Amino acid sequence: MVRRGRGAAAQRRRTRRRGWGGAVASALLVIFWTSVWPYLLGVLLVGAAVAIGWWLWRTDRLVRGRDRLRRQEEAVRAGRRTLAEVDGMTGTEFEELVAELCRRDGCTEVRRVGGAGDNGADVRGRLPDGRTMVVQCKRYAPSRAVPTRELRELLGARVHFGADLAVLVTTSRFTGPSVRFALEHGILLVHRDLVGAWNSGASLVSLSAVNGRGQGDARYRRRIASEQ
Repeated sequence: MVRRGRGAAAQRRRTRRRGWGGAVASALLVIFWTSVWPYLLGVLLVGAAVAIGWWLWRTDRLVRGRDRLRRQEEAVRAGRRTLAEVDGMTGTEFEELVAELCRRDGCTEVRRVGGAGDNGADVRGRLPDGRTMVVQCKRYAPSRAVPTRELRELLGARVHFGADLAVLVTTSRFTGPSVRFALEHGILLVHRDLVGAWNSGASLVSLSAVNGRGQGDARYRRRIASEQ
């Protein structure tokens, strides 16, 4: 009986200690939470605001990007770009235009690859008949002419990529020697006038029927003829 009484007393003391410990812990928690919760709430609110702001910004960028791409595609399909607008493009924008025109004509696997280390190719893809193509884009001033060395670089790109067709698209013209070189090596030349026709609805494949011809006005053609 004595042992049982002592054990019960010890149990009551342990219970009281646990009760006091719990009360102290609860009191400390209340004091700590009272002083800290405004800061925690502020951090949570700031974090939520930042997350919402980032989500809104990203959504706006995506929507604007899709809208811009849709408008570009519609403009290409409608042929609404003028040569003056093309002249105002950056080199990258011109390459994107050429890639989009290729897609419009039914070319597949089209991608812009221009930039550092592009090995002479700005756009690559497949023609509707499955042949592979490599395209080089030269956004030059209308008064400039594409020299033969650019055609030699493109010929090297065709060999490097094992492409079936090489195409050089420019906002300017070609010199007489460059035209001869292209015709000798089966390179399709898309000069300024043909860019306008292509942009207005003519297909890339159809331009091969006038390859090397139709550059500019009569005076320009006479100058080309004298170079030949």
